[in-house]
Amino acid sequence: MNLILFGPPGAGKGTQASNIVKKFNLLKISTGDLLREEIKNNTDLGTQIKSIINKGLLVSDDIINNLIAKILTDKKFYNRLIFDGYPRNLSQAKDLDLLTKKYNQKISCVLSLNVDKESIIKRVLGRQICTKCGLIFNEYFRPSTKKNHSCDPQFLNKRPDDNKKTIMDRFETYINKTLPILDFYKEQNLLHQINGMAKIDQIFEEIQGIIASLEAWHYKSYLYK
Repeated sequence: MNLILFGPPGAGKGTQASNIVKKFNLLKISTGDLLREEIKNNTDLGTQIKSIINKGLLVSDDIINNLIAKILTDKKFYNRLIFDGYPRNLSQAKDLDLLTKKYNQKISCVLSLNVDKESIIKRVLGRQICTKCGLIFNEYFRPSTKKNHSCDPQFLNKRPDDNKKTIMDRFETYINKTLPILDFYKEQNLLHQINGMAKIDQIFEEIQGIIASLEAWHYKSYLYK
């Protein structure tokens, strides 16, 4: 089973992806992580990627596709992936479709966390990260207190890019580039729209229900082959 998780910046994709990984024993794939791994391993491709990034340019779809192809040919990843932050545009979605078919796999389900712009702004502007323990809090929705956080408040910091202009730009880019992708997967009856405004546990409960129904369908298909 391969899944794709969509949602605007600040929608809670990271939290839900972690929950899915733990519950269903899947492996999360982030193109950012793949790029950093290539650079870290000092491969020929990694050297090329580092040069592109240092010039302030975007890594091409061809390079991204090569990285995804490497994952799809690795037996430990076979049909147990969750893609987070990929595909980023319609071209990448079509490329992924071709790659999964080429390596005898498929996308089983596409989950989209829907959160409105005002809530995204509050979520991101209010986000605080403890540099000591790594816990994430929010001034508006989940503030740090003595009950839920033992570290000194001085360790609470905000990301440099957590500002309103950056958030607005990233949100608009996401909407403009992602909507065509969602339509692409909707036409294939793979898309599941989820209310990302609900509580974290409620969102994950809905996700579990969707995945459980998929597993049941695949099991029945196997029985009646």
